[in-house]
Amino acid sequence: MNSSEEIAVSGMSAGRPALRMGPAELVQAAAMARRFYLEGKSKIQIAEEFGVSRFKVARVLETALERDLVRIEIRVPSELDAERSDALRARYGLRHAVVVESPTEAEDESPDPENLGEVAADLLGELVVEGDVLGLAWGRSTIHMAAALDRLPPCTVVQLTGVYDAGTAERGSVEAVRRAAQVSGGEAHPIYAPMLLPDPATAAALRSQTGIARAFEYFDKVTVAAVSIGSWEPGISTVHDMITEEERTHYASLGVAAEMSAHLFDAEGRRVGRDLGERCITVEADRLRRIPEVVAIAGGLRKAEAIGAVLRSGLVTSLVTDTAAADFLLTEFTPGPRPALERVDPDET
Repeated sequence: MNSSEEIAVSGMSAGRPALRMGPAELVQAAAMARRFYLEGKSKIQIAEEFGVSRFKVARVLETALERDLVRIEIRVPSELDAERSDALRARYGLRHAVVVESPTEAEDESPDPENLGEVAADLLGELVVEGDVLGLAWGRSTIHMAAALDRLPPCTVVQLTGVYDAGTAERGSVEAVRRAAQVSGGEAHPIYAPMLLPDPATAAALRSQTGIARAFEYFDKVTVAAVSIGSWEPGISTVHDMITEEERTHYASLGVAAEMSAHLFDAEGRRVGRDLGERCITVEADRLRRIPEVVAIAGGLRKAEAIGAVLRSGLVTSLVTDTAAADFLLTEFTPGPRPALERVDPDET
């Protein structure tokens, strides 16, 4: 996903005949430009080669740009939108924002295009370094991301939430953790338990079980996390689909607009329905805030407001999304007062 630069050096001064360069100047400027832009030589090295001062080299290179002798093109893969990515990063105070083109055939009812997972997999390949602890929360986008992983430095991989359906654990987040660990060659710490339990007592009992407790011990060591975001509606929020109609009505009355890792947020990014967390197998919000890099993977117009709400919470440092959601976030949504990069200092808690 790295940008590549193409330098085109021509032999004519285009578009500025009033500032015409002589043939000797053109030849020298072209040669210096080749040394600097294509061969990577420093201005001092070029100055020594041509027997001039480095200041003259700087003036020649500047003139070459002004006269269109040198053209610099920044190219990224066609599926990435560099302009929207940079605008989104700046607007929401993110460390990284990557915007991919929404599939042309996709409808508004189809959130999280699968190509988000592929791009997120490449981003994790950049962010994770040897010795990191990578945390993966349940979500369709994180599962797609794990399936697309083809490179990761040696790291430990831990599951941050229980599974949506214990019967599909092998095909969901447990498999995602195993896949990431296999690619990295590191240890895997899956959680074989449902995300949501009937009551707090059952949830507490499961958290004390050896395998789950071992995974929880790694939560404070996680350095990079990948999470999904859901809007509060059927088929897009895991929690919404797991609770009763009465409970949905209750949490809706609290103004819930988004869900991330079984934590609920209103439109302003404030956590609501904290009692639900007592029944969930998931990483606590305070622990999420202490993780240096939290990458959210979510897209589609139906999720746009939910993404904005979670960004306002300050729990996310980076975002992989699509052009549909990005356009909403850039034009229809206002960032909250708290920048996402303001992390909680572990020594203060």
